[in-house]
Amino acid sequence: MSELSFEQMLDESFKTIHNGEVVEGTVIDVKPEEIILNIGYKADGIITKSEYSNDQSVDLTEAVKVGDAMTVKVLKVNDGEGQVLLTYKRLAAEKGNERLKEAFENKEVLKATVTQILGGGLCAEVEGARVFIPASLVSDSYEKDLSKYDGQEIEFVISEFNPRRNRVIGDRRQLLVAERAEKQKELFAKLNVGDVVEGTVKNVTDFGAFIDLGGVDGLLHISEMSWGRVENPKKVFHVGDTVKVLIKDINDTKIALSLKFPETNPWADASEKFAVGSVVTGKVARMTDFGAFVELTPGVDALLHVSQISRAHVEKPSDVLAVGQEITAKVVDLNEADKKISLSMKALESADDSQEETEE
Repeated sequence: MSELSFEQMLDESFKTIHNGEVVEGTVIDVKPEEIILNIGYKADGIITKSEYSNDQSVDLTEAVKVGDAMTVKVLKVNDGEGQVLLTYKRLAAEKGNERLKEAFENKEVLKATVTQILGGGLCAEVEGARVFIPASLVSDSYEKDLSKYDGQEIEFVISEFNPRRNRVIGDRRQLLVAERAEKQKELFAKLNVGDVVEGTVKNVTDFGAFIDLGGVDGLLHISEMSWGRVENPKKVFHVGDTVKVLIKDINDTKIALSLKFPETNPWADASEKFAVGSVVTGKVARMTDFGAFVELTPGVDALLHVSQISRAHVEKPSDVLAVGQEITAKVVDLNEADKKISLSMKALESADDSQEETEE
């Protein structure tokens, strides 16, 4: 029986390894671009920086120390230079994929840190496995700039799991939608018609303002912004303003708001302030062919009929009056139930004339 050569004995003293095999190793050296491991084989194992982590900013000399034990996977038994090429990140990703599969099947909520911002969304890692969250599934509202999520820890569920096609999709939006729905449910249970609540102006349009009541939006229509007239809501309200509003109506998930508080209703004391026979002043608010509407106080308009403007014949109110002009007139009729007041300038002219004739 022939004796074995030294090289043969050396080979037999080491284990045999194969591509794809998972092995244990001990770190014997760490360089900026690679980690060298003793894996109990005739050649050392090498983990390049790109096979250690997807994060190329990682400092290997800080992440790994000589003497550390590592579980790795063999990529190539011989990389062409007599060394064994290993991967750490791919083995971690495989284990992570098992975790993601389990989470996908159980609809589990996962928590992970955002590792990368892409044009179409975010990337996060769960136990070494990469999850992509499309921009449309990042939030429950459109967000143009996703950079604020970089490095942030977020929660999501796995909505699609297909690692073979490299499609592991995370969904944060459905969690936010569900959370908002729960908050809305709780808030709706507390809200009642007639309540006065505080909210924040969320958006202002030509027809009104949307007020955030703490998870539920209410509409403050332009007609409910004041007892008087509001020409342009954008000149009155600004996004971020805090306002106290009255809940006027709740219809399913729609809330109508108002700033017309009952205690500030200008018609409450109209019968005293604008009693028939009293002389009042006001500003011409708008005109028609049959008369002019005069604002006596915000929320109280009175009609000055064209026939009551002057003793002289007036064809159209605009012939002698202008919007914004202040006039003095006599209250000749008051219908509090219908909120109608009639004025007469002619009555004062007649009174002045009568006074002049008496003095003569």
